[in-house]
Formats: sequence, C-alpha cells, structure tokens
Amino acid sequence: MEQDPTRACELLVGLPDVRVLGVIDELGSAITVVIEGRGARPTCSSCGWLAVVKDRPLVELADLPAFGRPARLRWRKHRWSCPNPGCESGSWTERDDRIAPTRAVMTARAGRWATRQVGEHGRTVHGVAAELGCDWHTVNTTVIEWGEALLGADTERIGTPDALGLDETLFAKVGPFHQQCWSTSIVDVANPRLLDIIESRAAQGCCAWFAQRDPAWLAGIRWATLDLSGTYRSVFDTMLPDAAQVADPFHVCRLANHKLDEVRRRVQNETCGHRGRKTDPLYRARRLLTRADERLHEHGRTKLLGLLDAGDPRGEVRTAWHAKEVVRSIYEITDPDLAAEFVDRLGHDLQDRSCPPETRQLGRTLLRWHAQIVAWHRSRVTNGPTEAMNNLIKRIKRIAFGFTNFRNYRIRALLYAGRPDWTLLDTITPR
Repeated sequence: MEQDPTRACELLVGLPDVRVLGVIDELGSAITVVIEGRGARPTCSSCGWLAVVKDRPLVELADLPAFGRPARLRWRKHRWSCPNPGCESGSWTERDDRIAPTRAVMTARAGRWATRQVGEHGRTVHGVAAELGCDWHTVNTTVIEWGEALLGADTERIGTPDALGLDETLFAKVGPFHQQCWSTSIVDVANPRLLDIIESRAAQGCCAWFAQRDPAWLAGIRWATLDLSGTYRSVFDTMLPDAAQVADPFHVCRLANHKLDEVRRRVQNETCGHRGRKTDPLYRARRLLTRADERLHEHGRTKLLGLLDAGDPRGEVRTAWHAKEVVRSIYEITDPDLAAEFVDRLGHDLQDRSCPPETRQLGRTLLRWHAQIVAWHRSRVTNGPTEAMNNLIKRIKRIAFGFTNFRNYRIRALLYAGRPDWTLLDTITPR
C-alpha cells in the first residue's frame, strides 16, 4: 500500500512519469490537477548539448471526470532551448503523447474514452461534452481525429470480401432550396460490415474508390449486389468485370408493386375522373393489391375481387396484379437454369399487347436485368445487409440531428457500422 500522499495522488492521476504539483478544487468549477513531467533533461538534436529551460508554459486539457465531477489536467510543460551559441536549432516544447497529442485540447485517455462513447456506443457528442464539462466542438474534433487514426491503423478492417453491395443514402439537404446531397455505401454483404462511404452516388466517385484497391483484392470479389440502378451497374461493369452481378429480390418485387400501383392510379383517373377517394373501389383495394397472395385470407381475397369487379372495367388492374404475383414466384424456383428460362418467358409474355403499358414496361425491365435477376439463384446473396448498414447510418444521423460536414458524417458512420478493431485505440496517437 502506498504511504506517500504525493505518490498516492500520482497513482490516482494514472499517468506515467509525471509529478503532481497540486490540486485546485474550487466550488462550482472543475477539479484541476497540476502536473509536470519527470523526464531527464534532453539534449539538442543538432549539436548534442544539454538543453536548458527557456519557459514553463501551462497547457490545460480536458480530462476524464473525477468522482462525478469534470476534471482538468493543467500540464506545466518545459520549453527547452540549446545554450550553444553556434547552434541554430532554436527552441522546442516538451512532448508526451501518453499525456496528450500535440495541439490537443483533451488528454489522450479522455480522447480515447470519448471516441468509444460516440463512435462505438452511439452516444451524442452533446451528452459526452456535458459529462466532460467542455463544449461540443472540443469533443467532436477529438472524436474525429482519434476516429480517423483508428480507421487508418486498422488495415485488416476491410478484409477480403467475397460479395459487395452498393446502395445510396441521403447525406444532407443544403442551401436555401434544400438541395439533396447523396452518398454511396460500400458494404461487405457476406460478412455484414460498412467498408466505406463515398461523397456522391455518381459512378466516378465509386470507380475512384475501387481504383485505389489492390487488383488481387478486386479479383477476389465473386458477387456484386445492387438494386436496379444503372449507375451502380456501370460501376461494377467497369471495376469488377469478373464479378457476377446480383439484382436484389426485394427491389425486383418492389418494382412489380410499383407498376401495379401506377396501373391502379391511371385506371382510377380514367374511370372516375379524379384521384382516389375513400369511397372509390380501387382506392379501397390499394393495400390488398400489394399484399402477398399467401397472406390474403378468404375474406380479404373475396373483398379484393369484388372491388376489382366494381372499379376495373377493362381488367387492367387485375392483369397487373397477376403479373406482380408471377414476378414474386421467380424466387420460389430453386433451379438456376429453370429460373433463367422462366424469367425470359415471363419478360416476353408481359409485353403482350393485351397487357397494360406499365406491365409491358415491367417485362422489358425483366429482360434488361435478366442475368442479374437469375444470378440470385446461384449466389443467394442480397442487398439486405447494405440496407441494414444504411439503417445504422440513419441512426447516427438522427442522434446527431443531421450532418452538414461529410468528414464528420463518414467517420461517425464508419466507427459505428464499420466494425473497427477497438483494441487498436490504445496503441495509436492522432497526428
């Protein structure tokens, strides 16, 4: 057991090679611990002479709370100079990254703790700042600097994925007209992990990211999942030509539902001369139409058929409804070769002149994305993990009440959804 009161206080401070000079405890303010380094007098890096003390500046750093109160570490530094008249090395200030990085406003241990709280646990910057007794900008700047250092040091985080997914998410609305700024999430869908976020949804930004990867890394990707996006399709065509593209089943079925809804709204206007009202048959059927057939009980199916008889004189909505169900049945097929033939015949059948124009357009889309749709039957990978990562990103946006700075947005999202190796945090220092 330590008996020396000064040494006991130094142990409580928990920093190596420091001498506690005193503690300032004033009512209504943070506890302030005054320290100085114990290190030996350095030598000049140019001439080797022993340095002399030129000045003793005080640097105050936000530290971890002590006994439920905010704390400050007041570091009485040494500013050294070379006494050799012929040396031009000038002066330099004492540095110890174990206490705090250069030009930091928080101690290293407080910076690591704040980064974990905000990045790993998803706490608000405001809440962490209130606990530390400092302002929002102090905590946010520290979290971003430590977060960037952690992501840069974790060279194994991206790994060697077998399947990648791309999807867009809204980053911010800026300007007086609330212009939408989009970003692209790059996700390992086989081992769900957010790999990176690109500051646009244009093909150029995504291609530039892939161009920075090692050719062997790109060659290891077998599957590339995407929604029915021509932009992301061109990215995979350009940067991952050997990877098989997989159209996400959810988006294929959603497209069929969307075309059905377009037919319903058009027929509604043509037959009634106005948009849907609560008493109109097609408007009353709108939710039943998009529900899966196997989830319709007998009463619901009877009601739906009666509403179609009343509000669909030419049977266009009924045709689009059947087309939607047939598109869903694509994913009940287990044989890839049979699925390829089924999608091909379905795409041509839906373009029959008896079908509504919206359904014919659906058929053309199925043919245009034929290879990507059928690829699901071989890979069984979807863009679901990408959508899950987007949900985590949106959670960070809600916690932060939105972002306007893309750097903050990217680092916060990667710390929360990118699964970095947090054990590395104790081994790094921001530069």
